[in-house]
Amino acid sequence: MAKPYVRLTQPLVRDTKDGDLRPASWDEALDRTVTGFQAAKAAHGPKTFGIFSCSRSTNEVNYAAQKFGRAVLGTNNIDSCNRT
Repeated sequence: MAKPYVRLTQPLVRDTKDGDLRPASWDEALDRTVTGFQAAKAAHGPKTFGIFSCSRSTNEVNYAAQKFGRAVLGTNNIDSCNRT
């Protein structure tokens, strides 16, 4: 039987690769995200990242996505699918 959908109200993290999800603070979750991004960038370079934003998003959201990709992640792999 499928589990019912549950709205997330707080971040969930895993302590091991196959471990169960557990509640975490926003600071812990964001710190883990930053650490993971930094590790991937150090191991594989900035081209390991790509940003894909929706063509139906506002110009401001698409601008913020490309700015994050270029300024924070250091990648030019950005697409907003505006050709459709």
